[in-house]
Amino acid sequence: MRAGGAGRPEADLALRTATAEDWPAIEPIFRAVVEAGETYAYPDELTSTEAQGLWLEPAPGWALVALLDGKVVGTAKAGPNRPGRGAHVGTASFMVAPGSSGRGVGRALGEQVLARLAAEDYRAVQFNAVVETNVRAVALWRSLGFDVVGTVPEAFDSRAHGLVGLHVMHRPL
Repeated sequence: MRAGGAGRPEADLALRTATAEDWPAIEPIFRAVVEAGETYAYPDELTSTEAQGLWLEPAPGWALVALLDGKVVGTAKAGPNRPGRGAHVGTASFMVAPGSSGRGVGRALGEQVLARLAAEDYRAVQFNAVVETNVRAVALWRSLGFDVVGTVPEAFDSRAHGLVGLHVMHRPL
């Protein structure tokens, strides 16, 4: 395995559409990220079925997995931000396995999500809740063309930092 360095994807990183059969490999990542308490407001006590329903949404939503050496090391989900008159703006969520950060997994997933949303004729992408203390994610999204269009003060209860803001980030496609 070759290191990607500086957040560049590793050469052997593969991305593909996720299916229900991927849930057993996605769930440990989902659990670790949620239980860390730094990036998602999902309840800790979700059952496996509940968590799967939140992450592997039905169409028009979709999900991806990122694989290194055949092992799932990251996942993303995307679809319309709002139904009806808001469906022309996409949204997405991302999770990378602990121990796989800094290897370009998030960047590769982000680039693929943006490309696919553009191909599906979305006009823009809006992230509704990027925790302001998640500086790596904020930097990644800024490097991919997102702007912070607002911050909701004290809207997230971080395990490490207490009440912190949630950025709303936006990028035209």
